[in-house]
Amino acid sequence: MTADSLVVDVHTHVYLPEYLELLRRRQQVPRILPPLEEGQDERLIILPDEDKGESTKDGRPVGAAYYDVREKIAFMDLHQIDVSIISLANPWIDFLPATKETADLARRLNESMEKMCADPAAADGRLYGFGTLPLASVADAVAEVEHIASLSRMRGVIMGTYGCGGKGLDDPALVPLFEAIERNNLVIFLHPHYGVHLPASENIDTGHSLALALGFPFETTNAIARLILSGIFDRLPNLKILLAHSGGTLPFLAGRLDSCVIHDPAVAKKLAHPPSYYLKKLYYDAVIYHTTGVKATADFVGPENMLFGTDHPFFPPLETKGERWMSVDSNLTAIQTAGLTPSQVQGILGRNALRIFNIEKP
Repeated sequence: MTADSLVVDVHTHVYLPEYLELLRRRQQVPRILPPLEEGQDERLIILPDEDKGESTKDGRPVGAAYYDVREKIAFMDLHQIDVSIISLANPWIDFLPATKETADLARRLNESMEKMCADPAAADGRLYGFGTLPLASVADAVAEVEHIASLSRMRGVIMGTYGCGGKGLDDPALVPLFEAIERNNLVIFLHPHYGVHLPASENIDTGHSLALALGFPFETTNAIARLILSGIFDRLPNLKILLAHSGGTLPFLAGRLDSCVIHDPAVAKKLAHPPSYYLKKLYYDAVIYHTTGVKATADFVGPENMLFGTDHPFFPPLETKGERWMSVDSNLTAIQTAGLTPSQVQGILGRNALRIFNIEKP
């Protein structure tokens, strides 16, 4: 195995045992419900208002693929994935208060992630992790960043767009946290969860589809645009952020963002550069499922800033078990048919991740 043949999955999730126990005890979203019938899997409800929709109120099955490292390795083997950088799946612990108990839970979750990734019997050197932060308290989150940086298998932190107390990522109170992340050379994996409150149709049942297909990428688009306008990247030029789902609509709308900012006297002189300058310094996963999306992202940021991901264990086949997942193969096909050189394709599939995350070949 060489760096030129390695496949690295940077967008792959798990629900750790400590987190599952938390969700089982809860009486409101996010929570886990008992199986609908004896012998079936428990049901996971995590999205805002998911419990209110007729087709979504029972959640989705949460089986072994969501928590068993052996299932993760089997999935990797099935799809010829050599290395995975695993993150706790949304909504993390954003919903918990700023207490010692929350900080302690974050510590246990990160120790659990480290242990899972370091397990020689199960992981065999193929797993790395993103840490989880107790964002309700910036001081506790900063302390946890320092701890995460000391763990051998951890390479960054996963964050949503909620921030501290729901104030978003452009909250000035988060500056010490971003400083700690930059100082420790960690990568923020920015992942959506809350959507943008799309109005529900009164005519048709859309299930989860539009909240995930549109709400998630629109959420990322808005959060990063606000973060750029906060001036954080002028203050911390080496802050590394990986954007889920190819950065939402940012590659397509970057020019419009530049134009609207430069023509608005409220923000025109806030930044040292146009917003697109900062966008081109970020990293983008290639979880976009379509050749046009890969082309747009590669044309905007360069293929050297793109990385392969699967979003496992979400989007499994609805019927057939034990076969390759369409969600994975559509991403692979999109990357391989986007008009890139073989070297650029291999960079996206693995080599870029080795460089960005300082990963050794297993």
